[in-house]
Amino acid sequence: MVVHSAAELVLAGLDPEQRAAVTAPAGPVCILAGAGTGKTRAVTSRIAHRALTGEISPRHVLAVTFTARAAAEMRARLTVLGVSGVQARTFHAAALRQVRYFAPRLLEGRAMPELLDSKVRVVTLAAAKVGLRADRAAARDLAGEIEWAKSSLVEPGEYAVAAAKALRETPYEPAKVAEVFAAYERLKRSNGVIDFEDMLRAAVWGIEEHRDVAEQVRGQYRHFVVDEYQDVNPLQQRLLDAWLGGRDDLTVVGDASQTIYSFTGATSSYLVDFPRRHRGATVVRLVRDYRSTPQVVGLANAVISQARGAEARLRLELHGQRPPGPEPELRIFTDEPAEANAVAARCRALVDGGTPAKEIAVLFRTNAQSEAYEKALTEAGVPYVVQGAERFFERVEVRQAMVALRAATRSIPGETPLPTAVVEALAAVGWAPDAPPPGGAARERWEALAALVQLAEEYAATSEVLPIGEAAAVERPVTLSDFNEELARRATQQHVPTVDGVTLASLHSAKGLEWDAVFLVGLSEGTLPTTYARTPEQVEEERRLLYVGITRARQWLWLSYASARSPGGRARRPSRFLPQLDRSGGGERAGGGVPKRTAARRPATQIVSCRICGATLLAGPDRKLGRCPTCPSDIDEDLYERLRDWRARVAGAQKVPAYVVFTDATLTALAERRPGRTEELIAIAGIGPRKLGLYGEAVLALVDGAAVDDIAPEKSFEISS
Repeated sequence: MVVHSAAELVLAGLDPEQRAAVTAPAGPVCILAGAGTGKTRAVTSRIAHRALTGEISPRHVLAVTFTARAAAEMRARLTVLGVSGVQARTFHAAALRQVRYFAPRLLEGRAMPELLDSKVRVVTLAAAKVGLRADRAAARDLAGEIEWAKSSLVEPGEYAVAAAKALRETPYEPAKVAEVFAAYERLKRSNGVIDFEDMLRAAVWGIEEHRDVAEQVRGQYRHFVVDEYQDVNPLQQRLLDAWLGGRDDLTVVGDASQTIYSFTGATSSYLVDFPRRHRGATVVRLVRDYRSTPQVVGLANAVISQARGAEARLRLELHGQRPPGPEPELRIFTDEPAEANAVAARCRALVDGGTPAKEIAVLFRTNAQSEAYEKALTEAGVPYVVQGAERFFERVEVRQAMVALRAATRSIPGETPLPTAVVEALAAVGWAPDAPPPGGAARERWEALAALVQLAEEYAATSEVLPIGEAAAVERPVTLSDFNEELARRATQQHVPTVDGVTLASLHSAKGLEWDAVFLVGLSEGTLPTTYARTPEQVEEERRLLYVGITRARQWLWLSYASARSPGGRARRPSRFLPQLDRSGGGERAGGGVPKRTAARRPATQIVSCRICGATLLAGPDRKLGRCPTCPSDIDEDLYERLRDWRARVAGAQKVPAYVVFTDATLTALAERRPGRTEELIAIAGIGPRKLGLYGEAVLALVDGAAVDDIAPEKSFEISS
């Protein structure tokens, strides 16, 4: 009677779907659990209910997940529910425990090989064996390819074909990666060490090839629970199959819409195909979201409703259970520094208003984006913590680059434009302003150094103005020495230790976490989705990244993007994943969780319509052109070429990059719209009072048919000289 009373208490407070998951009959059970729907409560309550009713013994349960934190949380909840003895571990911890236990039997008395903490050192040696000099970033990418292959049950001789089928973006030619893979395996064997994938394979081999081991393992573990099942890879699935041994008492929990690790070998196919693989399986959908406000939930639903592909078959429409909160807010900024400064200012206001800093997160697509936010938060006096990565100025490649920049002051002429000088200096550390290299780590290194070039462009654009006489001023070009001092200042500011602060994290490292307030930044095409997402499957994974980011927010959500990376830079479009925005132009709240739209430091109430079809324009480049991207262009090609020639002459005379004069998008808008009066010229986005004064007379003359040779470059910027 007491036991059954305890079991009834386990059911108390569960919603109907959670109760259905908890009380589902023995056998295969698939719990499709959306973000914030209480999946951990459901699975631990299922284990506890079955144990307290006497259906199973806790010591016969093995619950596996992907992080030690999740396993610890599962054990803690089971203890609170009055159940002890359940083994809740990660796949690797469970395999390691079994391999160590059976090692004397499997290895015939030999000691268990040492387990590698990291593959990088051995991979570096393996690369050298086959004639490759791999730096740390390249070695990390090679290690990642080897991990993918081994997790996908691919042998070295099969790698090239498998990589081609999977459309892998390999750090070297696939055949060369296969050679490194083979050399890595030989080096491990000769040194008597194993890696984590070997350990999982050893656990599989011990069960599949040794009947006595199989009988003992299967006698111990009879009921299985797998959390985050969408993240299982083929090797982990094979181990799970070995544990099961044909039995079917298996409960899996997952959300196909949160599949974001396929690049590591994880696949949602096992979750998608679960009912087919396990005939008669019970499928339960958890859709009541207890984490986020209905407004945040509505936006998440709007984003994922556009998903396509296999994972979309299992998408869930969530229903928010919390009281209403503020609408998600979309902010558009002129450039990334303005975006970062606005985010920092809002963080400062939230903290001053009583929101703990640890309950705020700024999430971005790549770690290289963190620098701007580290700087802005530092200057705003807001403490921060970088999650899952080093601070920007603590990264090895950034420290090496700063050494190279200091050394370059002795060899690069002082009159060299700063961005050019920085690019030349970074050549010493192997960086070139071409397309980034393949491979995640190598690309991340390239992007971190590209961020330094961007900083140089921004710093040069805000060079010191020295007064000359009473009526004029001259801009003194900043030097490489000035820039080095600026970098040192930033590094000093950002190295102040922090304990409790705003979380800066990539979207990948944010999965499984949640905050009261979340800023999703850099939501522009080329960043999210990244330019490296080329296949439909890769693009869909980028969409799911945004979905994961949105569902991290409990109460307050900000989404933003910058129309350009740096002041005066090339125009960018907002992410294609952003849902239809409020087109009222007046900043009113939009219903159904769709974010309200406001603009930063520009008139938010001005409606810009397509001059061809009349549709409201939202994206910065479209507003500048004055037409939809799908509407036909009526560009005057001759005028466009004359404008380009004139811009090149002016930029050369001023010793600045061409985009500082006018961006390509502005030239296109001028050649399409052909303004004949000052009022028409200033109506083009990107031409403010300053540029009107500098270049207005020359541009109007060119539009009127003047030849470039008729306009002296000096005439085009006489105000500044």
